[in-house]
Amino acid sequence: MSQLKPTSTQTVSITANEPLHERVPTRDEEGRLLSDFMMLIPGLREWPKGRFNDRVAGIQAVLGGFSEVVFADLNVPLNLLWVSVKAKPGIISAVAASIQHRVPEARVISSR
Repeated sequence: MSQLKPTSTQTVSITANEPLHERVPTRDEEGRLLSDFMMLIPGLREWPKGRFNDRVAGIQAVLGGFSEVVFADLNVPLNLLWVSVKAKPGIISAVAASIQHRVPEARVISSR
């Protein structure tokens, strides 16, 4: 599993870490609850390296462009992207639509 993690300069890094349930933040720096959503990206793990790298770069660019994104995890074996955002009306739709623009195969499968 890889963690796509925005930093304070809004860049995104990819790292391997412990299980998702141990890493997902639930509150922001002010103690407010975060919102989450998951996207399925069918076939991701089978894509040729060039296509895979292009799509991951697109996801990173989108996530880095939203200051509300505080955490993201790309689980390649499961073809799943988890994103945690600061709660704000319409932010999940905006981030998901931007990801779908860069990765047309991506589909929202869960949000809260």
